[in-house]
Amino acid sequence: MKLRPCGPPARFLVALPLLVFAVATLGPTGWLPPARAQGLADDEEASGAPHRPDLAALQVAYRAERDDKKRAKLVADMTGPGSAELLRTVVETDASDEVALAAAYTLRRAAVGAVVSSLERRLSTGTRDAPARERLVRDIERHQMFAAGQNLPHFLRDAPPVFSVKADRRDGVRVLAFGDFGDGSERQRRLAEAMQRLHQRKPFTLAVTLGDNFYPTGMNGPADPRWERDFKRPYGGMRIPFFPSLGNHDWFQTDSPAAEILHSHEDPQWRLPAVRYTFVAGPVQFFAIDTNLVTRAELDWLDRELGKSTARWKIVYGHHPIYSDGRHGSDSVVHDSVFPLLKGRADLYLCGHEHDLQHLTPEAGVEFAVVGGGGAEPRPITPGPRSLFAASKNGFGVIEANKKTLTFTFLDADLHPLHTFKLGE
Repeated sequence: MKLRPCGPPARFLVALPLLVFAVATLGPTGWLPPARAQGLADDEEASGAPHRPDLAALQVAYRAERDDKKRAKLVADMTGPGSAELLRTVVETDASDEVALAAAYTLRRAAVGAVVSSLERRLSTGTRDAPARERLVRDIERHQMFAAGQNLPHFLRDAPPVFSVKADRRDGVRVLAFGDFGDGSERQRRLAEAMQRLHQRKPFTLAVTLGDNFYPTGMNGPADPRWERDFKRPYGGMRIPFFPSLGNHDWFQTDSPAAEILHSHEDPQWRLPAVRYTFVAGPVQFFAIDTNLVTRAELDWLDRELGKSTARWKIVYGHHPIYSDGRHGSDSVVHDSVFPLLKGRADLYLCGHEHDLQHLTPEAGVEFAVVGGGGAEPRPITPGPRSLFAASKNGFGVIEANKKTLTFTFLDADLHPLHTFKLGE
């Protein structure tokens, strides 16, 4: 199940009335946030349009099911007319706290979703100056966060002003990129050791992470003991800054997104100033986005920052893929909302989510690389029509960029180059 609707890109707000958006993505109870934010396993996700199961059928299945986790998933799907009374009954009477809480989250999602729907309709009426529109958009995002079970204040969501990272190399930057890693496994440890060996030979300037930084449910707090095992011990020896993005597993626990942001004050190597941000390193400007809840506020920000950038190379990175031939497939929300902003402006979109390595056919001047082999167990992949490279194995990416060229190389745990592509001369 995947319910992650969002508003259209800012450049289309006039041309595409919000009524079209509302009809396409809002049910009778209003806006619905991503199902994965309520703790549903991403193994259960499916690409494509949101699916609304029949309420009567769900009720029958719920009454017959004995497994608490399966019943929790069933009540998470109970939306639409007549669902509120049923959900309240589940909250008050089900023997399992897990099931009752899942029903409570579904009730909140619907109730706050109706508020968001009304605010979206308000935004679509009349004219507003830029500051007034921005205030309303920010409040819509706040309610979307509430509906999704998160309580991130503005200062943990809003991007700081673009900042610079010192590039020690005169010939450009050398960047480490990987996602789907923090599980404390032997796979993670072995790949991290390979990264450190390569760093000793030819140092990295910085690293970017592509989400699912910590399994299975992110971090309990900014000083969780697992920071030592799953981040500091594997990667601390490189002594380079890491600029993360958030994945669905980083969202599973309500406090985890805030914990990962606030850990930036605990460890100077971990630099996550907000859920979205942008920075410049040498000839490259990086744009980190949160694809778990793609909001109008985030799209407005990305559109604005891409438009202002004068960097030679522009790399946007997040967790979910615009295109993929892996298990989850292409993500329709990111494709339909984020990709229009990248066309003709960004050079590379990096992501994880798929536990594999992929390079896919570029489109509208944008290259696509999936680097989700950072430590989690790899999943089988069958190359498709867009595949230029696909491998079911653990590995990472290395970006080398100067003012003339940008080269991306996939490597495995034995430091074997698997595939390379080059932009520029």
